[in-house]
Formats: sequence, structure tokens, C-alpha cells
Amino acid sequence: MNASKLLVAALLATSLGTPIPGLAGDTKVLQPIISAEIRVPFLHGLLSGQLGSQTELASLERANEWLNSPPLTPPALRGKVVLIDFWTYTCINWLRTAPYVRAWAEKYKNQGLVVIGVHAPEFTFEKNINNVRWAVKEMRIDYPVAVDNEHTIWRAFKNRYWPALYFVDSQGRVRHHHFGEGSYEQSEMIIQELLAEAGNSGAAREPVSVDARGIEAAADWGSLKSAENYVGYERSENFASPGGAAVDKPHMYQLPAMLRQNEWALSGDWTVQKENAVLNKPNGSIAYRFHARDLHLVMGLAAPGAPVRFRVRIDGQPPGAARGIDVDEEGNGAVTEQRLYQLIRQSKPIANRQFEIEFLGPGVEAFAFTFG
Repeated sequence: MNASKLLVAALLATSLGTPIPGLAGDTKVLQPIISAEIRVPFLHGLLSGQLGSQTELASLERANEWLNSPPLTPPALRGKVVLIDFWTYTCINWLRTAPYVRAWAEKYKNQGLVVIGVHAPEFTFEKNINNVRWAVKEMRIDYPVAVDNEHTIWRAFKNRYWPALYFVDSQGRVRHHHFGEGSYEQSEMIIQELLAEAGNSGAAREPVSVDARGIEAAADWGSLKSAENYVGYERSENFASPGGAAVDKPHMYQLPAMLRQNEWALSGDWTVQKENAVLNKPNGSIAYRFHARDLHLVMGLAAPGAPVRFRVRIDGQPPGAARGIDVDEEGNGAVTEQRLYQLIRQSKPIANRQFEIEFLGPGVEAFAFTFG
């Protein structure tokens, strides 16, 4: 047995009680969910062959709806190796894993692998099935998707993260799970080993080659010093507008004279709510002092209507070459769908920068900042 097989065999034999040392990054505690901007080295994954007989897979029958497939039941999946991918479509961590999951689904579909994406929403608008359908099409997801709006499947797996991968053998036993980004080659080795156990080993052993671009490109972890942060009052941190937030009522906000690293503030007439902040009148803005290559903002329209134009500045200037894919070099863009927008992608050297976005019309709702 070669070194790779020995490693996989050792991992598959690891008990569920193995601790997770060195969990990197920032986590936000929810009830009952943890939204995680994390990287977990492969050897720190939790592995077990003891999670038993189809209990978790049976929860798939509780999906609200299925996309790309009729409902999949445990009897229909028996004899298949199943990869369960928990996701929510505005999660930047999941977006950066998506090209690998797509590639595995395509490469191993004829060898007995079934990939199932379980869409478990973080924000209320992610429960909208039309939004999920849009995301599935936009992100080129061809494998089956179980819509889990009440987190029924999530709870059955005792899951706590986006993204989370659960590797199920042909007997319906969860043999491995991996939380967060990274360790793609090692995860693919697990797929190969489970397929070989099931008598299907026809695919090439070389790992998939992925050319991830745009939002899906891997983060610049070495320069990343800003963690995910929320705009709604339930989970927001480092809000710096003078006087703080006026909860659930319209209020005129101002930017402070200076923002420190990872502080943010509102300007204009906003209503700060539990999940988000809604702009009541035109020309409101959000400023954020950040340290990262990429800056993203989850946002949308509070009610259906015409797109709302916005203007982005970085250190008071148009972004130019530092623009994200959702703005032009002058910093112009528009809010259209409820989704994650990439607003800044700068080149090195990375330093503390001040980001500002001004909305030229009302009705925009802002949810969360993420970085990369």
C-alpha cells in the first residue's frame, strides 16, 4: 500500500472524538448555526466510520424541494458513494469551494458518486426558491440540490458550518467530513478510496484541475486581516457611527472623523434591522476600513423594482484596477439581485484601505461584508 493509501486509511479509521487543533479564521456564533469564515487543514477534519446506518441520509426526505433531480431517498442512494455539500449561495467560503465540487461531480458521476448540495440559508431572502434557482443556474450547478429552508437536514447531520462536506460510503455510513475551504486534493483522495471500496475505481487518480476565477478564486490568506462582519444589529461588530445604532427605526447617521482597522459606519437615512440595514433615502453610504485583497458585500433590493445604482471609492478615489467584478474602473455599479457583490479586488501590496459605497437611490438592503 502506497503512502497516499496509508494516509487515507488512517484518516478513515480516526475516531469521532478527535479534537480539532489550530482551527484558523473567524467564526460567528448563531443559534443554532455558526457562520464560519474558516480554513481547516485536512488532518484536522473529523473522521469516523461509526456514524451509522442512513440516519443522516434519511433526513434528505425532509427537503422542502429538489432542484436538478427528483427527490433522492436512502434506498435510491444505496450502493452509491454520496458527497453531501452544505451551502448557502451568498457564502464566500462556499463560493470558493464550488469549482472543486462541480469538478468532482463531473469526473466521478460515472463511477458511482452522487453529489448532493444541501442549500441551508443564512439570510431570510435565501429561502426564496426563485433566488436559489437563480443561484443554481448562475453558478453552473448541475448536480442535485435539496432545499433545506428549515435546517432539518442541517440538524440531522449536526452540522455547524458553511461550507461543510460529508462523505458517505456505499453502505450509507458517514465516513469523513471536512469543514471550510482547502484540502481539495486530500478530499478527492477520500472520494477515490470510497469509490474503490464500492468496486468503482475506473476514474483517473490525478486530482482535478480547477481554474477558479472571479468570486471563486482562492483568498489571499497571507494578506487577510479583516473578518466577515454583519450589517444587521444581531451580529454586527465594530460599528462606529456617532451615537451607535438606532434599532428598528429610521435614523440619520454620520461617518466619524476617522475609522480604525475593521471599523465601519453608515451615513444617511437608514433603518438598522436584525439581519440588515435598509436605506430609506437616496445618497446614503457605508464606509469600511479593511485589510484584504478582496471586499464583498451581500446586498439586494428591499422590494422588487428597478436596479439601484451605486458608486464605490477606495481611499477616496475610483478603484481603477482595484475594482471588483461588479463595478467598473470608475466605481459604478448597480444592485440588481439579492446576492454577494465583489466590489474590490486589489493587487499587492495590501494595506489598510478605506472603502466607501454610496447608493444613488433608496431601497437597498445591506447584509454582510466578507473579504478574501
